[in-house]
Amino acid sequence: MKRILYAIVFFIAAAQSSYAQQKPQYTQYIFNNYLLNPALTGIENYTDVKAGYRSQWTGLEGAPVTGYLTINAPIGDKFLQGDATAFPAGGGLNPSSRSYTQQYQAAEPHHGIGLTLVSDKTGPITQTNIDATYAYHLGITNRLNLAVGVSAGVSHNVLNLSQVHFADPTDPILNNINNNQWKPDLGIGVWAYASDYFFGVSVQQVLPQNLYVSTSTSATQNKTVPHYFFTAGTKLFLSDDVTLMPSVLVKVIQPVPTTFDLNLKMSFQDKFWIGSSYRRNDSFAALVGFNLSSFVNVGYSYDFTTSALNTVSNGSHEIVIGILLNNRYKVTCPQHTF
Repeated sequence: MKRILYAIVFFIAAAQSSYAQQKPQYTQYIFNNYLLNPALTGIENYTDVKAGYRSQWTGLEGAPVTGYLTINAPIGDKFLQGDATAFPAGGGLNPSSRSYTQQYQAAEPHHGIGLTLVSDKTGPITQTNIDATYAYHLGITNRLNLAVGVSAGVSHNVLNLSQVHFADPTDPILNNINNNQWKPDLGIGVWAYASDYFFGVSVQQVLPQNLYVSTSTSATQNKTVPHYFFTAGTKLFLSDDVTLMPSVLVKVIQPVPTTFDLNLKMSFQDKFWIGSSYRRNDSFAALVGFNLSSFVNVGYSYDFTTSALNTVSNGSHEIVIGILLNNRYKVTCPQHTF
């Protein structure tokens, strides 16, 4: 019985994602920090829609595959009728330019609302999260904004038993398996941002939940744990319209070792960007993105696996498509995120 229980716990712990991280990981987090921190809800002056797909460790059977759709928008009369950071009706400055940075002012106080849908499949386990988000943005100085956000929803967790083989299918322990569960989901975050830097803190899975097996033996091994994310970045000008944007993401997930991502992005005006990323003990990545118009932009990344999985993995692919709705100032790149 114990062998079967340990096998189930192994699948749950090992299959969710690398280093026992139970939430999906993203190489292009800098392109959509909203996935990690609800405080970014409504940060832009348009309705921001993004769809992403990530195939991790391609070539490895049962490797993680993640898809997501996010949408968020600002609300509030002052913001919608023209906040301090909006462009004039006739057009304005490129948000990536040095001039825009020099003239930047903190946004008017406003609210933001949004929705995230994330589906992550690893081996026999599929986790789908549906969360509504809310944030409040406040200018605490004439150039610095502070936002506080919350996400709340449900997590649908499915264990496909047809893909799991047991030594003794008649063992009574199998009667305790609930392989189709809905659980509450809660996250919180804080985000501070100016024209040329940002930093934020967020927590996902604030409410730990038992999954699949609920016996006392597995209670401490079969539970979701909070995920803490700390991120920061800055914008450095190489010329008036070419910017270098280093950033870091630190992930704290007990009881596994703390890990981090280092990201370097170079933007050429508001047309396109290239970048590189390093994930500790896991991979290097190359990134590229294009702002095709004031309606759509796209980003792609490829991870070169450096862990022991590189003997069976062909790397990881990730693509993100962004749609800018209600974009009345016709910007082609974000004004408040970079």
